[in-house]
Amino acid sequence: MCGRFALFASPELVAEYFALAEPPALAPHYNLTPGQDIAAVRVDRDGVLRLHALRWGLVPFWAKDATLGRRLINARLDSLAGKPAFREAFTRRRCLIPASGFYEWGVDAAGKKQPFFIRPRGEPLLAIAGLWERWRAPSGEPLAS
Repeated sequence: MCGRFALFASPELVAEYFALAEPPALAPHYNLTPGQDIAAVRVDRDGVLRLHALRWGLVPFWAKDATLGRRLINARLDSLAGKPAFREAFTRRRCLIPASGFYEWGVDAAGKKQPFFIRPRGEPLLAIAGLWERWRAPSGEPLAS
């Protein structure tokens, strides 16, 4: 399960790769972690693909506070449709998360934990399947996660 990833491709390449309406304003990130804002490709109401900033960690619309999102960073396909936290987003709000690659942890020869960067061979980007949700804080402030 992906817990960290990177996106360092140029905005023009991201726009071309995902057929976006316009090149996004993107800065390179080499270590994106849960709780940070990440880029997500969504279809807008007008049917156009655009890049949006979403907080990594799904906060369901019914959550009492946004801290629940820190525990909901990955959804398993085999239980996705049945989990209350993911059910609504799975049926109505899907997106693609552009990534240059992601990190998985392993153990080196000395027994120390070590991150390994996994990236597609022969391709500059990959798309990670995502879900997104709208949540409103008790103060009324919206959060897209």
